[in-house]
Parts: sequence; C-alpha cells; structure tokens
Amino acid sequence: MSRRLRRLVILAEGEFRFHAAKTALGVIRYGPDPVLAVIDSTRAGRNASDLLGPAFDVPVVATLGEVLPLGPTALLIGIAPTGGRLPAAFRSIILQAIGAGLDVLSGLHTFVSDDPEFAAAAREAGVELIDYRKPPERMETSMGRLHRPGSRVILTVGTDCAIGKMSVALELRNAARHAGLSSSFVATGQTGIMIEGWGVAIDRVVADFVQGTCEWMCEEGEARGDWVFVEGQGSLDHPAYSSVTLGLIHGFTPHAMVLVHKPGLAEHDFDHLPERSFPLRPLSEMIRVHEEMAGLVAPSRVVAVALNTSLLDEEAARREIDRTAAETGLPCGDPFRFGADPLLAELRARVDALPWVSRTEVTA
Repeated sequence: MSRRLRRLVILAEGEFRFHAAKTALGVIRYGPDPVLAVIDSTRAGRNASDLLGPAFDVPVVATLGEVLPLGPTALLIGIAPTGGRLPAAFRSIILQAIGAGLDVLSGLHTFVSDDPEFAAAAREAGVELIDYRKPPERMETSMGRLHRPGSRVILTVGTDCAIGKMSVALELRNAARHAGLSSSFVATGQTGIMIEGWGVAIDRVVADFVQGTCEWMCEEGEARGDWVFVEGQGSLDHPAYSSVTLGLIHGFTPHAMVLVHKPGLAEHDFDHLPERSFPLRPLSEMIRVHEEMAGLVAPSRVVAVALNTSLLDEEAARREIDRTAAETGLPCGDPFRFGADPLLAELRARVDALPWVSRTEVTA
C-alpha cells in the first residue's frame, strides 16, 4: 500500500454525521494527511468542527469542483455502511475525481480497483485505486505464537460496534508515546489502516486465517513497540459482528483488555428487522464474559473501562465516569474528551501486576 503524503478530499455524500461517516471522522481526527474538504451536498456550508470541535476546521462542500482549485491529490471514501457496499450515487463523483487526476482511496467491501469502469478510467488518467479492505496474500492458521518477552499487548473491546474502540487505542498509544514509552498501534480495520499506514482489515479475512493473521500482525506490532495497542472490532454479543471480536481475542491473546462503552445506548446497533432488538448487557457481565472467552486460549483481564461520553454534557460525563469506576472497581475515563494520561497510568500499573506478563524488560 502506498503511504506517501496526500492532500485529501473526503466523499461522504448524504452521510457526514457520527457513525455513518466514522471513516471520515477518524481520518480527520487522527490521520497524517491534510484534509481539504468533505463532500456532502446535504450539509454544505457546515464544518467538521461542528462534530469534532474547533481544532478540526474542515469545510463541508456540495461538489468536488469546489475543492479542485485547492489541489487535492486523492478522493477518500469516508463512509462505513453496513455490508460495506458502494452507494450508486457515489459513482459519478468517483469518476469525476479520477478524471481530475485524483487517486481513489476506499475501505469498502466493494473494491473500486475491481470495478471495470473505474479501472479503465484510472489507467487512462494514470492514478491509483487503493482498497484498504483487500485481504493480504498471506493465508496462515494460528501457530500458537507466544508474545515477545517484555511486550504488553492491550486489546480494546466493546459493548457495541462503532463506539470508539479505535479512538481509545490511538489515544492510549499517543499517551504512551508522550510518557516516553515504546509503543505501537495495530490497525485491524480500514480506517485504522488509512491512519497508521499498515494493518489488516480483519473482517475481510477468511475465517480459518483470522487468528493466524492476528498472530503475525501482533509480531509486527511488537517489533514496533513494547506497548502494543490493538484496535478492537465489533462486540462479543453483537448478532452480526461477534465472530470478528472473538477472532481478535484468540488471535492476539492480549495480556489485557480495555472495555469501551457508550453511556446512553440501550441496545445494539442492529436495525434490520423492526421486531428484532438486542439489549446491551451490564458492564459486569461483559467484563466476565470477555475474560472467560479469552481464558479459553490464554489468560487476560479487563483492566480499565473507557467511556464514549459524547451523548452527555461535561458534568454528566464526569458523574458517569465516577459511577462506572465504582460499579466495576476499575479505572475509568473518556480518553478523547478528558485525555488519556490518567487512564494510561492506572492501566500500566494493573498490566504490570498481572502474573502472566513477562518481567523481562526490552531495551532499544
């Protein structure tokens, strides 16, 4: 995958909002590439700062033509719809971008590079079509790999999908670097790969090879840092995405886990049949289940709870953090809203106290 610096325009037509445009928001918040604008004609005139805060000044425009004078070099598809299909309405904009000499970056299950019309246009224009969800050619089953002595592998897990597991892992990795720790982030989804420049979208890997893929990704993460923060996916009790969560737990065999939860949600993000709903389970139950499922292969503990308090005002958020800490007996915080340093400090102490964590120190 190419990782040169690009000047991005993000396509999120009709979808630039929380959840639907989580890829767009993640790239704006954490990515290294400058984002010139977001295309969404239904929200033209607004700004990414409306969702992410004043530090993220990215205008929302109606058309690609408005951005071309600014010199973008790539169009990034910024939505993450259920099933990962390319909306039909996006085709004309993608073709316009290719014709204007822009690379096209996509994390959808629909591969733009396999589309005959897009591929022919890209060849003529001399641009790249990059599908971040394409699985690696390596097809390996689990070998039961052990962790490198001195490493600390932390996996974010969640009570639902799309609630901030990637953000928590990135915030903790960034806090670890700020604290002077050798650390890395392992991307297991398309947005994380766009941000970090490497990884595998694990939900696209053939089931037999999920754990084996996790093992060599973990080895790479450990080569990049002693503290390895792994991006979680789905949730163990989600009716559609539980399998990818279990694969990450058994493939990465994390020393510890951080449970991510969004207060205010009552049921899973699953709205396919009106008569079907799946309530979220209590945190204490989710902590127990994650530890039990991990323990079938290797011991692990939930050592902290990270909350996504975006549905609460600041005072209510702080109360909920205190309440959750009292309920679970674990350190709790909202790393994005209030900073990750305090949570990282408590997490470090708890991880280093685990009996299965190697006491061997790795030095550069």
